[in-house]
Amino acid sequence: MILFSSYSHRQLCQCGQVVFFDNSVCLRCGSALGFHPEQGQLQSLVPAEQAGRWVLQTDCDSDKAVIASYRRCANVDSAAQCNWLVTGSLDQDSPADLCLACATNITIPDLSQSGNPDYWRLCELAKRRLIAQLLMLGLPVKTRQMDPQKGLGFELLRWQPGEDAPVTGHKAGVITIDIAEADPAFREQIRQQMQEPYRTLLGHFRHESGHYYWDLLIRDTNWLPVYRSLFGDERQDYTAALQNHYNVGPPADWQSHYISSYAASHPWEDWAETWAHYLHMTDTLSAAEQFGIAADALSIQTDPFTQQDLAELPFHMADSELSDGFMQKVNQWVRLSSVLNVLARSMGQPDSYPFVLTVDSLRKMYLVHSVIS
Repeated sequence: MILFSSYSHRQLCQCGQVVFFDNSVCLRCGSALGFHPEQGQLQSLVPAEQAGRWVLQTDCDSDKAVIASYRRCANVDSAAQCNWLVTGSLDQDSPADLCLACATNITIPDLSQSGNPDYWRLCELAKRRLIAQLLMLGLPVKTRQMDPQKGLGFELLRWQPGEDAPVTGHKAGVITIDIAEADPAFREQIRQQMQEPYRTLLGHFRHESGHYYWDLLIRDTNWLPVYRSLFGDERQDYTAALQNHYNVGPPADWQSHYISSYAASHPWEDWAETWAHYLHMTDTLSAAEQFGIAADALSIQTDPFTQQDLAELPFHMADSELSDGFMQKVNQWVRLSSVLNVLARSMGQPDSYPFVLTVDSLRKMYLVHSVIS
């Protein structure tokens, strides 16, 4: 059973220097670094006997009879600055020498256009964080080449003169991202126009992945009736619901039932928003724990959620380990996010997590947790 699992946000290089998720070289000793997606760890690399291949320093230090070798992603020296290793079936089947994260790309932006290389790099970093977390949660991640019908693909686009502006969204396994969202000024302008409290590039990737996994894990499964009992009937007209949301706004009492105002627009968006917030919560808690921050030890008073808040769920799990672990992490998150908000205000910055969990949003998030687990 998977409760909460995450990739490594930091590791130690073979020289003892602390290195981080997006590093491709150690700044102290110059060692090459590579992220191993199946292990969820950044590793120091040693050149293998075969040209263009590498072995893990930890394997060299072990007594393994056979030591695996890997290729670095072909995008390591591109604008994407990918630090992943090519592992698994891709090690044999990827003619472009791309890692799993880069192999999900269907379209990348025109790199000759000013600003696009930097925007692409930021998009790829956010996508790698997403995919690393999905893998560590045990969720299936297949490219469109692996599974043309249900694989995950990305189109990373930017507006060109004479073309319609790209719209960030998901359709039939393909996630489109307007890479202009990597521009903080553009993103802030849109955030204010949409009257949103929070808008990030990683948030877009996590939200749209929620739509993808709804198709994969909820549609046509036994979870669908439970989903409808909590989120509502997704068969209502989606276009009309969104139009109503933009014209009229959310219900007056949306804060009592939804994690965000946009979640109130349609049951699909409610799921995607809840999914994204689950990923926000679990990844940030994991990062805090890896750096020795104990949320339970933080000096702040909060009203904890209890098992009673889940008792009326139509699917309430008999497995106490599942619900106990979930409640513990949620309460840790309430404490940690509250402190993060105070720290942000102390720096004159907006709240890091400008949202409030209610009992209704808690129950929806527990369904996400149950489906993943």
